[in-house]
Amino acid sequence: MSVNNGNRALRSALISVFSKDGLEPIIRKLHTLGVQLYSTGGTQTYIEKLGIPVIAVETLTGYPSILDGRVKTLHPAVFGGLLARREANHLAQLEQYNIPELDLVIVDLYPFEETVASTNDEQEIIEKIDIGGVSLIRAAAKNWKDVAVVASKEEYRLFQEMLENQEGVLTPDNRRELARRAFKVSSNYDIAIFNWFNEGTADIAFKYSIHRSDILRYGENPHQSGVFFGDFEQVFDKLNGKAISYNNLIDIDAAVQLMREFQLGKPCFAILKHTNACGVARRHTLLEAWQAALACDPTSAFGGIFITNTRVDLATAQEINKLFYEVLIAPEFDADALELLKKKDQRILLKIKSFELRERSFRSLLNGVVEQDTDLKTETEADLKNVTQRTATPKEVGELLFAAKCAKHLKSNAIALIKERQLIGMGCGQPSRIDALRQAIAKAKSFGFDLNGAVMASDAFFPFPDCVEIAHEAGITAIIQPGGSMRDQDSIDACNERGMAMVMTGYRHFRH
Repeated sequence: MSVNNGNRALRSALISVFSKDGLEPIIRKLHTLGVQLYSTGGTQTYIEKLGIPVIAVETLTGYPSILDGRVKTLHPAVFGGLLARREANHLAQLEQYNIPELDLVIVDLYPFEETVASTNDEQEIIEKIDIGGVSLIRAAAKNWKDVAVVASKEEYRLFQEMLENQEGVLTPDNRRELARRAFKVSSNYDIAIFNWFNEGTADIAFKYSIHRSDILRYGENPHQSGVFFGDFEQVFDKLNGKAISYNNLIDIDAAVQLMREFQLGKPCFAILKHTNACGVARRHTLLEAWQAALACDPTSAFGGIFITNTRVDLATAQEINKLFYEVLIAPEFDADALELLKKKDQRILLKIKSFELRERSFRSLLNGVVEQDTDLKTETEADLKNVTQRTATPKEVGELLFAAKCAKHLKSNAIALIKERQLIGMGCGQPSRIDALRQAIAKAKSFGFDLNGAVMASDAFFPFPDCVEIAHEAGITAIIQPGGSMRDQDSIDACNERGMAMVMTGYRHFRH
């Protein structure tokens, strides 16, 4: 055993994998380094065909593979060599029972998730629940101070680099990193199995919110750690850019929820900052939609999250590329547009596969988690109840529905001002609805928008007529709100006195 400040040279390795892809150069390098190889079944045959000597695990255990391969490595002669600390007492016991030290385990688990995706045959699925492989991973990872573990083919490249660069001598940091990755593999594997068994049960929180896990660079702030539980690749193909951060995930989620409202119809573009839309516009072409969305608030757009409902073409990409942004999301990218956008290698480009949302959502609070129905309600013209003497015109109705979609995705209290399918002003996260309205009006005016003829949406009812009065003074002609206040009539009367139209939906959309 070679020891130098925790550095250890590999002398023996147990290799038992399902997929052999990418394994050959590792095996050849281990052989060159003089590492004694142990293996089982098909992996043993594979190594022998490479012309490299290998010892069958059954030689150690004294037992053949039994029960149709269910039991091969589950034996003290294997796990003793993995779990023994490299100290006098444990090493003496290994010698007493003629158990060799095992310095390395390379395992690739049975493809359980792939099997579930390809068949409904319960017996076939059950047989792909790996027992020995997971046990080997956990044993080696537990004893990482003395043993290295490669737990999936995804780690082959990293491990091969360690072998090549360090000639088989692994540092404590090497082994700990491999152990960290190994426990991630085993935990994700168990979650996948749990989800299959859990199908149709009431434990929705685990079934829907936990599938895979990815360790993030950090949490909301650099001093906070963070982990994402979910399958990001089920929703997106990541085409370019740096690693996704905690804040990126929060903003991406908000962007997808917003664009879900506009996914059909003419090109739409939205710009979000800190989960709030600062620009939304629908136009005949994507380039026009981008230009109109950017005009809503070009200051806040810097460093924002961009999302569209349609293919990004080169002309639009050229304009987007002039501005610094964090993430760009689209269903498709033209090849020349993608080539241009990828030149900025830190910018995250995501191809969205679906705008579907889970029917249930979760949030951690205090010492627990709350679960609720996801707010999937999108108002249509059938939901609108005209409550004023003046009925909203057909054009105003379209504008009001557009406004309601925008207000739904702003933090409460929320106000959205719309004109010609463009978010020209927004107020959000204010303790007072009057504050939110004044903020929206001020933003619109600061970017040169004319509010005459604009419409307004509120995420909740007006308890007093003051917002109607302020809106009228600004030039707003029609309002959409849920209604439900004991004093709804005061706001209705204020509209009637000023010739404004108001519709109520009966649906509130708070976002806390």
